[in-house]
Amino acid sequence: MTSSPFDNLDDYVALPRVSGLALSADGSRLVTTVAELNDKRNEYVSAVWELDPGGRRPARRMTRSANGESAPTFTTDGDLLFLSSRPTDDDSKPPASLWRLPAGGGEAVEVSSAPGGVSAVRTARGADTTVISAAMLPAAADVDEDRRLRDLRKDGKITAILHTDYPVRFWNADVGPGEPHLLDAKGLRDLTPHPGAALLAAGFGDADFDISADGAFLVTTWQLSGPGPTQRSVLMRIELASGQRSVIADDPDANLDHPAIAPDGSSVAFTRETITTPHRAPRMTLQHMEFGDAPRTLAEEWDRRPSSIAWSGDGATLVVTADQNGRAPIFRVDVQEATVTQLTDDDFGYSDVVTAPDGVLYALRSSYAAPPHPVRIDPDGTVTTLPCLELPALPGTLTEMSTKAADGTTVRSWLVLPEGEARAPLLLWVHGGPLGSWNGWAWRWNPWLMAAKGYAVLLPDPALSTGYGQDFIQRGWGAWGGPPFDDLMAATDAACAHPRIDATRTAAMGGSFGGYMANWIAGHTDRFAAIVTHASLWALDQFGPTTDTAYYWRREMTPEMTAANSPHRFVGNIRTPMLVIHGDKDYRVPIGEGLRLWYELLDSSALPAGEDGSSPHRFLYFPSEDHWVLAPQHAKIWYETVLAFLAEHVLGERVDWPGALGVASRA
Repeated sequence: MTSSPFDNLDDYVALPRVSGLALSADGSRLVTTVAELNDKRNEYVSAVWELDPGGRRPARRMTRSANGESAPTFTTDGDLLFLSSRPTDDDSKPPASLWRLPAGGGEAVEVSSAPGGVSAVRTARGADTTVISAAMLPAAADVDEDRRLRDLRKDGKITAILHTDYPVRFWNADVGPGEPHLLDAKGLRDLTPHPGAALLAAGFGDADFDISADGAFLVTTWQLSGPGPTQRSVLMRIELASGQRSVIADDPDANLDHPAIAPDGSSVAFTRETITTPHRAPRMTLQHMEFGDAPRTLAEEWDRRPSSIAWSGDGATLVVTADQNGRAPIFRVDVQEATVTQLTDDDFGYSDVVTAPDGVLYALRSSYAAPPHPVRIDPDGTVTTLPCLELPALPGTLTEMSTKAADGTTVRSWLVLPEGEARAPLLLWVHGGPLGSWNGWAWRWNPWLMAAKGYAVLLPDPALSTGYGQDFIQRGWGAWGGPPFDDLMAATDAACAHPRIDATRTAAMGGSFGGYMANWIAGHTDRFAAIVTHASLWALDQFGPTTDTAYYWRREMTPEMTAANSPHRFVGNIRTPMLVIHGDKDYRVPIGEGLRLWYELLDSSALPAGEDGSSPHRFLYFPSEDHWVLAPQHAKIWYETVLAFLAEHVLGERVDWPGALGVASRA
């Protein structure tokens, strides 16, 4: 068998990980970040690496601080900017600040810092203009006042937050007391006084903003509150000299996002995603707007969801990525003709696309056959892998399969097969989202670790998945326990018919929405020998009001929908041993879902706890983790526990629990 880092979890968690790209304005310099384990093996530390755009020279590491660097970007004169938390005498890891590494060489110097830390940076491609995002307390008039107020809270050990708006927490962090602001990096001049929650992103992290090439203005997403505890995003234009701001695009029926300003500054492209209703799934379209005119939809009949937007150097086309049939290609959209041309046609997903003046593109590319790695895409579509990190050998093969669901819809999947010819037990993995697709490498849910242990892994895209058109999403909207479940069972049936699959040994796994489906599966079939449910929705009427962005989910989760589709109503049918996994700091799927699931499994399932309290079910609880399990050694424990649970119930073997858990070994 081929030796690979997937054979040993220590080797796997030590694999370096590439993320992000930045290109200088003239296209001559390209950088990425590479995250590696620190010496204690308890945290990933990222550094900036320079790549050869021509694909000839090896990558070169540029930064080496103890706490790492992130978010690189170039100034117009070729200096490299990045965010870093450099150690100080009184604080080993202060908030991140903005640093500059001169193009001609030398040491990096700190450019801007803020008491609440710098979280994002953007530069103008043709002017010496840099804007940063940093949080400030609502009562602070400037950075100095913000520092004084923060010192008061720190010295008094005060953590209380008074809220006047929604949300109060987001993804894995409490909202407040600081509010995100956009600041001129040179003098820390506040460009967005009193923003409230306007610069909180509707998805993850900071608001998305872009600066015009001449540095005269920026366009940012801007969250409007109400009615009630709801938000929607509009586009705000801010003049950098005066700070004057004005709403330039506002659609009461949609969220506007991903603004990208044309190279000549005359227009902006963005996405429009309709606000959902109980019976209507969101529709995302590509928009273009000349400043002063109304927006127009580009390629309205193009039935895909744009996930990123960049302009070509000449301003004639938009370079867009979107999920498609288990991949995520790059597309060109002609702005005037509104025609769509697919540029890449391989089995990969593309992200972090940047455009050079000569029409060359650079991007990160990944699939379930390769982790993210940098590539060059020439105007004719030729893709060249750029020297960076060696891609790991895989302990098996990747194949594609499809089948027909009960309603005749085609359901496609990736199937990971272990090495050899022996028949393999099957693990059904359900993706999260629910609007998503198995179309790119995942470090957290990596099927090759299972393949190295002899399992086959099925990665299906059921109803609600992206990349198959609006109707495919609509099939599962408000009916999570219907077509998505039927599609998963049809895909499992097809996989079980594969000559390499041992259909008598199967298990199901999922996280987030995938965990919801794992719970639903547990209450509706006993075909699987074990089920692993991570960060999962259990009682939808409880989940709806307690998740971080409740208003979004409540638009779909009507009382009728939750009554018909909530897994907790079928706990009495569960006859399959379940491993429940949840992090206490999970704000997207609050810990109450995992706690209630665990209690009701022991109390009300068809496999309840015995008179002595014993049970075949297990609960792996992470007090310090959130929706994802990110700490390297916690990720290792996650896999070790899952593998031990599967070994017992799928393979009939007794494998000890991870030693770091401190529990007794099993006889």
